Amino acid sequence: MTIAALGTGAAMAPAAHAAWSVQLVHEGQSIQAAIDAAPAGGAVLVMPGTYRESVQITRNVTLEGVGSGQVTLTAPAGQGAGAAPATAPAGAQQSAPATAPAGAQQSAPATMPAGAQQGASAMAPAGAQSAPAGAQHDAGAMAPAGAQQGAPATMPAGAQQGAPARMPAGAQAAVPAATPNGTAPTAGKAETGTTVTGTTTQAACAAAGHGICVTGADGHALDAVRIESLTVTGFRANGIDVSGTDGMVVSRVVAKNNGQQGISQEKSTRSVLRDNEAVGNGQSGIFVANLISNEGGALDTRGTVIADNALSGNRIGVTVRRARVLAVENNTVTGNCGGVFVVGDENNPKAGDLDIRQNKITANNKFCAASGRLPAIQGTGVLLTGAEDTRISGNTITGNSGASPMSGGVVLYPSEVGVANLRNQVSGNTLSGNSPADLADRDTKGSGNTFSANSCAVSEPAGRC
Repeated sequence: MTIAALGTGAAMAPAAHAAWSVQLVHEGQSIQAAIDAAPAGGAVLVMPGTYRESVQITRNVTLEGVGSGQVTLTAPAGQGAGAAPATAPAGAQQSAPATAPAGAQQSAPATMPAGAQQGASAMAPAGAQSAPAGAQHDAGAMAPAGAQQGAPATMPAGAQQGAPARMPAGAQAAVPAATPNGTAPTAGKAETGTTVTGTTTQAACAAAGHGICVTGADGHALDAVRIESLTVTGFRANGIDVSGTDGMVVSRVVAKNNGQQGISQEKSTRSVLRDNEAVGNGQSGIFVANLISNEGGALDTRGTVIADNALSGNRIGVTVRRARVLAVENNTVTGNCGGVFVVGDENNPKAGDLDIRQNKITANNKFCAASGRLPAIQGTGVLLTGAEDTRISGNTITGNSGASPMSGGVVLYPSEVGVANLRNQVSGNTLSGNSPADLADRDTKGSGNTFSANSCAVSEPAGRC
């Protein structure tokens, strides 16, 4: 293992065979500079503090905060959520969050449910010398149970998976080299268009309004990226924006009060999105799609897992749009306009073949205005539109109430492009207090959809409970 403090060029190699590199970043320094300095397969460990920058990742690295709640990445002054969009490079997509009609009441973002577990803080190793101080717009959602989970990127033999990188006992991190005036290096200057590995630029990520961008090249997916134990908040667009990855892990991240998606993924397979908190984002807390800005057949995610997350105060808790073969399980989804949405369209293959199971989906009664193809959203637990072969089982779905045509506990909703819901199974769920119905099959074109062994009081049409 090689451990270096940012800005030094110095490193210590405790073992000749160890090649895993860890870059340490202290408050006042640039996370992007550390990412750029890290070799493929290396790691960037961020010390406690607030960092005002966007970060672009285009190689296989681990980006991790020293502990949950200790590291915050936020937009520079004047560039955050609510700011006017920056001029993006050609081709960069801009999309503003929908607003409610005049006079419509917007509820405040819900807080994380009591008892939600935070990842344990990691400590810098004893004896380590630290650097000087100062130095879009659609809905969707859902995933399959039993889908095979892709193995996350592995660490070197003996390294503890999922925990922040630690320095070997007694290893001394090099002190950041002083600048000519004797101070520690500070955050790097804003880039104006320098290419980063030929796929995108840090400037493009910032101009698009995202917090962290992870971008694989077409045909060359990044297959060993991890983001853990960070708070990403206040960005104009997505907190974390991911495209072109395989087996990526996002864990113990708080994505809060971003203008669009909290955590967004497209063109990515076998992802593990676990133990995160997404609160008060303008669109979905977690958004998984084939393509963000283009239509096409549903993507086979090969077993993406969205699990054990706390999702509240967003437009939609989880959206799966034009994607297949995944699982949405054991999440707590509350205080959003809608809980879990699965959205398909006329393209083949269709969205679906996924599991929504063992989630707690309660009181998603915030009001969100109509946008795009969807009407206003309020009081929706789980919604399928243009989906097939989706299994909704073992969930607790309570207190979702509203006057939207999509309101209800579990709703099969007619697609705006005329695509029927087909062969979906709703079974073994506990539903109560959802209005106007616990179970609502409103798709007159749908066929082969079944409702069995659910505990509920009211259904549309009658007889589904």
